[in-house]
Amino acid sequence: MVKLSRSLVSYFVLQTSCLFWGLNALSATVPQDGEMELKVGVVQRFGAEAKDELTLQATAGDRLTLGFLSGDMQPQTLSTEKLKLEVAMQPLPVPTVEERLVLSDHGTFETAEDSANQWRSRGIEVEVVQPGRWQVWAKRDIYQTPLIRRLLLQSIKAQGDRIAYLDTAIVKEIPRISFVVDGYRYNRLNLEINSEKNLIEVIRGKEGKNTRLYGGKLQVQPNAYGTYTLVNQVPIETYLRGVVPHEIGPGAPYEAVEAQTIIARTYALRNLRRFEADNYQLCADTHCQVYRGLTGTVASADQAIAETESLVLTYDNELVDALYSSTTGGITAPFSHVWNGSERPYLKTLIDSPNPIWDLEKKPLANEQNFREFINLEEGFNESDRDVFRWNRKNSLEQITAHLKKYLKRTKHPLAEFTKIQQMQVVERSPAGRVIKLTVNTDKGVIELQKNEARSAFGPPLSTFFYLEPLYGANKTLTGYAFVGGGFGHGVGLSQYGSYNLANLGWTSEKILSFYYPGTEIKPLDDSIVF
Repeated sequence: MVKLSRSLVSYFVLQTSCLFWGLNALSATVPQDGEMELKVGVVQRFGAEAKDELTLQATAGDRLTLGFLSGDMQPQTLSTEKLKLEVAMQPLPVPTVEERLVLSDHGTFETAEDSANQWRSRGIEVEVVQPGRWQVWAKRDIYQTPLIRRLLLQSIKAQGDRIAYLDTAIVKEIPRISFVVDGYRYNRLNLEINSEKNLIEVIRGKEGKNTRLYGGKLQVQPNAYGTYTLVNQVPIETYLRGVVPHEIGPGAPYEAVEAQTIIARTYALRNLRRFEADNYQLCADTHCQVYRGLTGTVASADQAIAETESLVLTYDNELVDALYSSTTGGITAPFSHVWNGSERPYLKTLIDSPNPIWDLEKKPLANEQNFREFINLEEGFNESDRDVFRWNRKNSLEQITAHLKKYLKRTKHPLAEFTKIQQMQVVERSPAGRVIKLTVNTDKGVIELQKNEARSAFGPPLSTFFYLEPLYGANKTLTGYAFVGGGFGHGVGLSQYGSYNLANLGWTSEKILSFYYPGTEIKPLDDSIVF
């Protein structure tokens, strides 16, 4: 996990350096040819380990152009075919006290953003960050001094808050990006990398096993946690070439690929704010969308991108919150069944089947008996033939305890030092069957886990669509629990494997999207659509 002990130093450096580099994380860049560009953090925590290494190289017949500020703050450029980026730790002349006020900690951006909005409604300026899990911090450029932060924390505690805390550390050194060109070693905080062909290969680590090809240009820049991010600035349609085949799969039926393409484009444009604190927009993993550059592009995805160019999914002329997951388990969930926040009217509870095989009005899945009956059904759903449609994962009490203690320590829970689990129970479900509240009785007290945190706290569950089955040994001694459930992911919006089945049944991409997002409309992106 990335250490949080250098963010204040890097934050002030970042504010200064951004004046030169002109970065803006709040909106996508529109170049002269009119195609929108995104800023994607493809390596988010470079420099977390002193041994971190990145190799960047041009394609055959091309060269890299490096841009940075010289020691006297003048723009400087260098040219090379290949570049190895290393981390050099630079001691500070005087150790610095770095501190931030952490207001809450979350497993997902969606719930963190809702928490941030609640703090703002109370008149407190905040920012959403991702040092490991998602967190809400008191905004650093507003609450700048230790006195102001402590007064704010005192006020919050006086109102009954038990979660907020000060994270304080002594900073003795900061990492600098180090590289050698023409026999001279440079140490820089910001570095821009271009090539004439707009193609750059990136190799992670010393062994060089993980190579990706990226279109557009790259930027190495400080983030809010004392490390660096390698940011790919790339046209959105090129970005989709690195998303669609890796999200929907290279062998997906074409109409499912088209549906994924429209959703991926919509998702990207709706979520440009996620990494505002780090001065870019999207990440390249499942916290956003999987993005692998131009490595592993697929002809069918390229065709779908071209044929749906600029098309997005809207509701009342606003970009939808285009959430999707691998496998719903047979039923989709509304937004609030998984995260905290307001409902999206187009994200509804739907039986994930082309046929009426379950009556939710008569048999809602909030009822435990109904839920278990539903989980035992395996035929007639869009995902019935998928391995993760149904699962049963057993864990011993020792394994469950280890998972839970790790989670509680990471979130600084007051009961993190418990030693024994006495009982676990799902005490509340949503009408769509998702876990709303799970309790764990321990020797130190009762731990409550809500919504997606019930999945984050343990290793076995692939979703929050599960029930617990106690496991007993000799003399009816509790030895563990089986997590019995279905689906993979949050289960909100489109099911990727569900779209496979619907496409194979002859459904168009428009019909597939209308099924998973009722009341929505596909439109060409223009200035009238609200982001």
